[in-house]
Amino acid sequence: MSNALNWNMDRVFEGGSHSVELQDKLTSIEKAIQEAKELVENWSVDQDEVGFPKLKDFLEKREFITNGLSEAGTFARGLASADAKDAQASKVVNQLGSIASQMNAVETRFMKQLKDSSDEAWNKLLSDDSFKDVSFALNEKREQGRKLLSENEERVIQKLSLDGLHGFGNMYQSLVNSIKIPVKEDGKVKVLSAGQAANKLSGDSDPKARHTMLHLWEKAWQAKSPLFADTLNHLAGFRLQTYQLRSEDDFMNPPLEYNRMKEDTLNVMWDTITENKPRVVDFLNRKAKLMNLEKLSWPDVAAPVSVGTFTPKTYSFEEAQDFIVKHFGSFSTEMSGMAQRAFENNWVEAEDREGKRPGAYCANLPESKESRIFMTFSGSANNVSTLAHELGHAFHSHVMRDLPQLNRRYAMNVAETASTFAETLISNATIEAASSVEEKIALLDSKISRAAIMFMDIHSRFIFEKRFYEKRQNGLVNEKELRDLMEEAQKEAFQDSLETYHPMFWASKLHFYSTSVSFYNFPYTFGFLFSLGIYSKAKEVGPSFEGNYRNLLRDTASMTTEELAEKHLNVDLTQSTFWQSAIDEVLEDIDLYMSLTENYS
Repeated sequence: MSNALNWNMDRVFEGGSHSVELQDKLTSIEKAIQEAKELVENWSVDQDEVGFPKLKDFLEKREFITNGLSEAGTFARGLASADAKDAQASKVVNQLGSIASQMNAVETRFMKQLKDSSDEAWNKLLSDDSFKDVSFALNEKREQGRKLLSENEERVIQKLSLDGLHGFGNMYQSLVNSIKIPVKEDGKVKVLSAGQAANKLSGDSDPKARHTMLHLWEKAWQAKSPLFADTLNHLAGFRLQTYQLRSEDDFMNPPLEYNRMKEDTLNVMWDTITENKPRVVDFLNRKAKLMNLEKLSWPDVAAPVSVGTFTPKTYSFEEAQDFIVKHFGSFSTEMSGMAQRAFENNWVEAEDREGKRPGAYCANLPESKESRIFMTFSGSANNVSTLAHELGHAFHSHVMRDLPQLNRRYAMNVAETASTFAETLISNATIEAASSVEEKIALLDSKISRAAIMFMDIHSRFIFEKRFYEKRQNGLVNEKELRDLMEEAQKEAFQDSLETYHPMFWASKLHFYSTSVSFYNFPYTFGFLFSLGIYSKAKEVGPSFEGNYRNLLRDTASMTTEELAEKHLNVDLTQSTFWQSAIDEVLEDIDLYMSLTENYS
């Protein structure tokens, strides 16, 4: 297996952020956008002798453009992530945003054309062999077109969004980059970036150090809270004004439609989680006792717990690769083979060094037919699980490679399906491989803590964002109100089980400032539980489930979430039964944890 800790980006475009090959690609994309624009002008689905061939040509051109933008975007954003000082990479990311906005205008025109077609012509179109396979996506585009304003009005919104919506998104990134947190280490003052401080917030083994870091962390974000409040208010304001112009009267409709799910499904998911929260609180209380604390504080929830005197297993990057390939193979030879190819062809940027942005992600390269994975690997079992998680995303892209782009546009809620499934395989394998009870407790604690974050922390984000949007409809929400809303949401979601909370979380969490989608929260919990429900089904069915799982992933962009679950799992997501089966996977872990820790508490 490969020892390389750095990804190979030259195989995508040579020359890094100054790549001539990349600029040539962007030029060809812009030319294709102009050609696509000409194809959708003065055309109608109702003119089937002209409309059908023009639509086919447009979809082919659209495929080239969207694949190209995705390829270039993964490359440029990857370079910016790997080196925060690469100013040219950030410049290219902005350049891509400008080009994408040109395509957005064409896409608007396309959806308007679909919307204006007669039902008779539309039904004839969908029965044509050229369009049957993408009928769901085309229907979705037509419905979206019905909600749009005139072309000129939509073009104005797109133009204004560059310095409005996206401008404030860029402003947030600049504010985050300016955050500096001074800490004392070995008698000296060291200034940490936001990313470095975030790693220490829950990663330090000393509770006092974590609590000190939370205090410093809160203070740093608090110092700039008026600026963060302005940014968040204007992001939400731009979005709400756009909804109002399009006669959208409920701010929850767009995120639900984007995730192709019903509000009933979302509500029953949260209701079922809430019914089971007392068991999770029991876990949190036991964890507090193991840490010699009366109650956990905010940074303790995700912090590691240690009992006894065991030394946690650490993995070299090569050992992590071998472990993942082996245990992926226990479920799917195709998953295992893809992971091996990813390592051998250097898809992963894993080096632990300064200058990298925090976090981990996987991005697709549809033209290269590969993915790129970004993370920082330091050898822990959690790092191995994170690597598996991102490889799960890569597998999701892998099984959809031969599908048209319209059928690869899966929503955020199902985007976490393959990743969480892969992570669960590896997390369970590391627990099974534990060399002592103490190590097994530590690994179980890490796994259950992730579930607690999905059930409590993510729920608090959802509660906060919903209440913030409700207040924002009536005017600006100041920084004190934002702090109060955040702390109230955290207390409610955690059932007041913590000693201290994180009132400035509204400022420090990037997801609240996403310019692509609002409510960048509930899809994580949905994907987590949807994946666990699938995992439960896989255990029940056995080896024959591999093919069904693959087919489910391939259909994630071709039907609603409820239809997907009905077709491949034979379950109704608007009922609690499926959600409880997923939560039961977590409760089994909690039962084992409580049993193993009885003598240590």
